[in-house]
Amino acid sequence: MYKVVAYQVANTIQIKASKQQLSWQLLFQDSDELFYKSSPEKFIYIFHYGMVCFFNLTNAEIEIVLKEIKPFCDTFFTKRNSEEILIVIQPQTLKVQFDNVILPDLNKEMIRLVMLNTSQSVALNDYSKITEELLIETNKHTKYLEKKGKLDISGNKLKRFIGKVLNIKNKISENLYIFDSPEITWENEQLNKLNSELKQTFDLKDRYRLIHDRIEIIKENLELFKDIMDHKESSRLEWVIIILIVIEVVDLIIAKIFF
Repeated sequence: MYKVVAYQVANTIQIKASKQQLSWQLLFQDSDELFYKSSPEKFIYIFHYGMVCFFNLTNAEIEIVLKEIKPFCDTFFTKRNSEEILIVIQPQTLKVQFDNVILPDLNKEMIRLVMLNTSQSVALNDYSKITEELLIETNKHTKYLEKKGKLDISGNKLKRFIGKVLNIKNKISENLYIFDSPEITWENEQLNKLNSELKQTFDLKDRYRLIHDRIEIIKENLELFKDIMDHKESSRLEWVIIILIVIEVVDLIIAKIFF
């Protein structure tokens, strides 16, 4: 029995710099991922969005690896979100269960798919927590609007809040490809089956949709807040113009009466 464990270790990891410095056997790479074989029957998977996944490494070995990766991390986390799943080897069997995956052998591509989906599950947990907090904050403003008939957030704070939401949305779109299947699954029925069952077991698609729906709700609220803010600023400007016109008219009247 083998253990796969994935950690969220940083905001981002520099893939190019990691590749240049890390000495393990590189099995797969692209602009966002590095998949290594560190020793026989041990694998390490590094993702640009701050995830590192391990196959069959001890806790001591994991800590050594993390120390090697730390220089390439943006905001290295000491408190890390994680998730793990067990892999059982059983000849001529391919099955995904709630707490383990049964593989026919130690196929590196099958192992990579398990590590990939485990890592995406951890990332979804992180984004779910972030979007839940953003939704709670948004609801506070909508409740205040309902009670007081006005917003309790300034223009600059609203703009920063909008920027924060858009930044999270962009990160999710860039880093998580829940609905896309890796190329290795396109022409291999076993790999495609494994990938589909992993997504289903980890409930990746539904969790992704929930996050996406939250962001859309938050965006709709923020757009409404912005419209209210713009209307308020427009009304204020109109009053300034009216007051200036009145002052000018009064000046003209005074000038005609007294001069």
